[in-house]
Amino acid sequence: MRLASLRRSTPFRLALSFGVLFIVTFIVSGAVMFHMLRVGLAHQMDASLHEMNSVIASTYAPDDMEDLVATLNSYVNLQTTKDGIYSLVDPTGRRLAGNFTAIRMPPGVFTIEPKDIGLSGSGKFRIEVTNLGPHMLVVGESFADMDDLLRIVLMSLGWAAVLVVAAALTGGIFLAVRAQRRLDAVAHTMFDVSNGRLDSRIPLHGRNDDLDLVSIQINSALNRLSGLVESMRQVSADIAHELKTPLNRMKMILDDAIRGASLGRDVDALLADARAESDQINATFEALLRISQIEAGARRQRFQNVDLAEILSFVEEVYASVAEDNGQELRLIASPPVEILGDKELLTQMVVNLVENAISHCPAGTKIEMSLLLEYGETVLRIADDGPGVPEEERDNVFRRLYRLDKSRTTPGSGLGLSLVRAIADLHSAHIDLTDNCPGLAVNVLFDTAAALA
Repeated sequence: MRLASLRRSTPFRLALSFGVLFIVTFIVSGAVMFHMLRVGLAHQMDASLHEMNSVIASTYAPDDMEDLVATLNSYVNLQTTKDGIYSLVDPTGRRLAGNFTAIRMPPGVFTIEPKDIGLSGSGKFRIEVTNLGPHMLVVGESFADMDDLLRIVLMSLGWAAVLVVAAALTGGIFLAVRAQRRLDAVAHTMFDVSNGRLDSRIPLHGRNDDLDLVSIQINSALNRLSGLVESMRQVSADIAHELKTPLNRMKMILDDAIRGASLGRDVDALLADARAESDQINATFEALLRISQIEAGARRQRFQNVDLAEILSFVEEVYASVAEDNGQELRLIASPPVEILGDKELLTQMVVNLVENAISHCPAGTKIEMSLLLEYGETVLRIADDGPGVPEEERDNVFRRLYRLDKSRTTPGSGLGLSLVRAIADLHSAHIDLTDNCPGLAVNVLFDTAAALA
């Protein structure tokens, strides 16, 4: 991946932003910690200075200065003027003990430089001045130890900041490159799809993170898109194949009518046949248009509470006599009232198509049963017959538009009845399952629990 494209990528910018935020947070935290450490050390120094001053001052007695002088000189012998300063002067300013002669100062705690007390060198001292009767006691500690400790801490924070910056930049670039590669895989897949390679899919990494979830959704959409495109191709081929015969037949009928009219013959029957062929072609296109409208989902606006048992009862009442005239038996098995959210007209059309399909393709003596079942939390609408059935290898094909089994091509129809059934089922988030009824065929329409209202 080129550096220029990496800098423009969203993952790199996010990683850089979080890296900068992390660095700033570290610097601010380090500054606060350094300040608190310095304040703490200053308080500790003041406490130590005050304790030492109290110990020395406790040896003072107005009529006996020997203990005070001895104690002060013992502190002087343990340290140099670079580490600590001590001075005891009398009212005339004469030094009685210590390692320097202090000038008159008011009692209190002060921070001074060596030049302020006549000493050479750099650095600062923290001193406490106490009046002991007419005498003045000065006790001081150097900031050198504290400054050395703070310098070490500051250097440690500096090196830590360098490591943090390096780690943040390295980690940010690493994460950005890894995320960008996955986004590039998405972009490459979409590029392939836009160029007609509809079988291209986004590779999954199995981490179940947000990018994997998005990739799964995109792959699912691509699967559906691929299926729709393939369905459109198949429909186009089927339309060309299925409509070629009736159009040629209508053309032959019209040619015969034209010749008969030129010879003065009666052509009314031929024109009636031509109109019948035209009606059949129009019915096919109307069915295709109806399926497309249903698949577009526009009818969801008309959804309301629908009783499936009531629909089955209505279809049984209308088509029982039709089946009887065909030498068959259509009956409704007692079913509990089950309501779903749907379009009553389309659901009725779905059941009618399934029943008409059974009546049309089953011989006399066939028994057709309609029922509603509640299985494992699902509502199952079942249309079963004991007719010849459908071969297992053909059960997926029968839902294709204009597809007809070889044995069904001699019967009237356009091959769109079951395609319409599938479109209506999909609109209602239902699943259609064709099973062997031993003998015959059972069509099960399974409505999920989200659709069922009771």
